[in-house]
Amino acid sequence: MILATICCRGGSKGVPDKNIKLLNGIPLIVHTIRQALQSTLIDDLIISTDDERIASIAIEAGGKVPFKRPSDLASDTSSKWPVFIHALEFYENELGKKVDYLVDLDVTVPLKEPQDIDGAIQLALDHPTTEVVITGYEPERNPYFNMMEIRSDGLAEIVKKSENPIVRRQDAPEVYSLSPAAFVIKKSALYSYPHWSKAPCRIYPMPRERAIDIDSSLDFELIEFLINRK
Repeated sequence: MILATICCRGGSKGVPDKNIKLLNGIPLIVHTIRQALQSTLIDDLIISTDDERIASIAIEAGGKVPFKRPSDLASDTSSKWPVFIHALEFYENELGKKVDYLVDLDVTVPLKEPQDIDGAIQLALDHPTTEVVITGYEPERNPYFNMMEIRSDGLAEIVKKSENPIVRRQDAPEVYSLSPAAFVIKKSALYSYPHWSKAPCRIYPMPRERAIDIDSSLDFELIEFLINRK
């Protein structure tokens, strides 16, 4: 089965109460709950949170909050990997259901659509030896062409150097910026690797305008503009 999780803790340094801040009149987390419930491939959805307000809003929107996330998994420095394992093991142990894939949906990408979620899941199902599928978008910069890094001697050089200099962006290797819209993770990967980047991975491309990740108040304003423009 395919289990979706929405993992969001209380508090936020960049944007206060970001996960429940109103976006176009709707709490941010509710946008993702609605998208998950419209997916045709997700079998069940649970929310992992340590915050009672988030839990209450999630339940009202149709989400399930079967447990309160332990405080040691809800700090500023907590990695999501053990949070995923905690949610999966609780779900399997309490309900006696076997999970094949965990799909984590980040509330900070509220313009994603159910088709983006299902597309990433289907890509994982079509390639069973791939253990992680991540949504991504084509960036405006390419490390093989127009991105520079500063060396220890103060000089700058292309981030990714090729044998022959790349003089046209079109000739540069295809690269993607990651978006946390959807992370599709095979259960075995959670126990085989310390981090998703160590696992066999594929990218599911999505449009840039749907992949915007909220990290500041300006991002909120931009997304509200795009929503109202529709």
